Formats: sequence, structure tokens, C-alpha cells
Amino acid sequence: MSVKIINRLVARLTVHTKRSCYSFLTKPINVAVLISSITLSLSAYAENKPSSDNRLSEEGFNRYVAQLKNEAAAKGIDKAQLEQAFADIAFRPTVVKSDKSQPEKKITLDDYLATRVPDWKVKQAVEQYNENKVLLEEIADKYGVQARFIVALWGNESNFGKIQGNFSVLSALASLAYEGRREKLFKDNFFAALRILDEGHIDVKALKGSWAGAMGQTQFMPISFLNYAVDYDGDGRKDIWGTKADVFASIANYLSSEGWDSEGTWGRQVTLTKPVPFSGLAKSNMKPLSFWSSNGVRRYNGSELPNANVDASLIMPDGEKGRIYLVYNNFHTLMKWNRSSYFGVSVGYLSERIKRGY
Repeated sequence: MSVKIINRLVARLTVHTKRSCYSFLTKPINVAVLISSITLSLSAYAENKPSSDNRLSEEGFNRYVAQLKNEAAAKGIDKAQLEQAFADIAFRPTVVKSDKSQPEKKITLDDYLATRVPDWKVKQAVEQYNENKVLLEEIADKYGVQARFIVALWGNESNFGKIQGNFSVLSALASLAYEGRREKLFKDNFFAALRILDEGHIDVKALKGSWAGAMGQTQFMPISFLNYAVDYDGDGRKDIWGTKADVFASIANYLSSEGWDSEGTWGRQVTLTKPVPFSGLAKSNMKPLSFWSSNGVRRYNGSELPNANVDASLIMPDGEKGRIYLVYNNFHTLMKWNRSSYFGVSVGYLSERIKRGY
């Protein structure tokens, strides 16, 4: 028994009232009464303790899934589709473990870029851009999102469709919702996944994704799929798993819907000649380039910033000794896709390499 539990039991046995506490401390202890009290306290604690050890069981999960099924039926999901969707849902402790795990070692942005944007991926990105150029440029014009950013996101999310995840999306989302720390998020996405099946975009057996429920070549969560996925080829299915036209258009539609500027870029690496007054992605920290120039910010090669009417945020993902960037509105849009500044920089960096052709 842990010290924490013992302390709780002692508190329960001695601090009901001032009188009973005094009696307990000054009169002989009735062992039978004490044992009975401890037994009752342990029983009550076991029934009400918040520990995941008590809740995360196959039996508990099955009860939880039964509740999800009832809620899904109340939301109007087709009964036959529900029976098929729920037939193979199983508890996946590995996804809960993955969700709780934290990296033991903090990597730097340089480390991250070395793994996310190695030369071999740049080579493949350029090849994919050229191979799909006609389709990419068509979609880029329609949605106002430069093709190189579509390819950069595609490459970062799924290695151009090669790595989509092999977890059952329904089992993963149900397991994460059952764990409870972010129940609403995963529960809402679980119901969104059922809606995707109900609309006929994919078969339940093929509904695979990452351990967190992200799906397809775009790695959309189900809610993002419902909001942004596009049936670009007009076959009646929004196929982000196997149809490039739908994949590219869905990426472009997300960025366009979230405020992408087709005339702008993402940012630039810079250097500091003196300490800056503030930094970070808060909207209040976005200032004109002239402001940053007057505060000693220079291009990476040391020359003056361009004389352009553009607002920018200054970010230092690894502090003043690491890489420093001025980032524009489009970077803030990338942050809506993924809140990691490392991720945003990697997408921007890959897009620049695609633009240069190597």
C-alpha cells in the first residue's frame, strides 16, 4: 500500500470530527473496529479512485464501446453500418501508451530537420513535383496555394503516401477516448470517423491510420476530413488514401480555408545584431519588417531586410543560440495544421528546396 493511500486512510479514520479524533488518539484502539474501518475505506477507495489501472480493462472498454454505439445510433448513423463498424473494435493499450509517452531527450531543430528533410526526401519531393506538375498547378490555381507547399506537406505527413499508418482508426480513437484525458477530442473524432464510413468514402476494413487516428496521405483527423477533404476527381468519394487528386486538393483546401496567402511565402532565416524586444507567435508580436529591421534583425547573410510592407513574427525555436526566423501569415496558417514550430519550419524548408530544385 502506498504512503499516499495510508495517509488518506489515517485522515478518514481520525478526522471525522474533533471529538472522534480526540477519542481515537487517547483511548485504547478496538482492533476489530480499526480493521473494519480500513476494509471499508479500501473498498470505497477502490470504487472511486481515479487511477487508470482501475478503469483501463477489457471489460471496462467493452462497456464504454457499448455506450458509444448507443450514442452513434442516436446521431442517426445507419444501423447496418454501425453493426459492421463496431464488429471488430478492440482495446489497444499501445495507442494509450503512445499518447502518454514523452521523448526522453529533447531534440534540436537541427536534429529535427536532419530527420524530416534529409536530401533523399528532397530528391523525392522534386521528383513528385515534376511527375505531378500539371495536376498540382491546376489545383494550386484553383485554391490559391503554391504547389510546392502542397508537396512539402504531403512529404512531411506521409512520405508522399508511403507511410499512412496501419492502426484501426476506430479502435485507436475508442481506446484514447476511453482512457479519458482528452475524451471529448477523441470521442468527437470517433463519431466523425463513423460519419465518413456512413457517407461511403472508405470501407471499415480499410479505415487505417496512425496510432492517434490520423488518416491517409494527408494524415487528417476525422473531423478535419469532414471539414476539408475534397472529392476532386468527382467519383463520389473523398479518397485521401489512394487518389492523388483528392489528396492534393484536400491539402490545398485546408490551407486556403484557414487563410493562406497565395502571394506570400512562409518566412526566412535571420540573424540578430542586438537583443530584440520580444519574440513568439502571439498575434500581438507580429510587426512590419521595418520594425524588425530597426531592432537589428538582418537577413541570414547579414544584409538588410527587404523593404516590403509585410508583417512578421520573430521565432527562436531553440533560443537565441539556435536558428532564428521571421515568419509570415502563411506560417501561422501552418500552425493551425500542426502546432509545432519545428513542423512548420520543416514544411517551409522543404518547400524552399523544392523551389530550388534540389
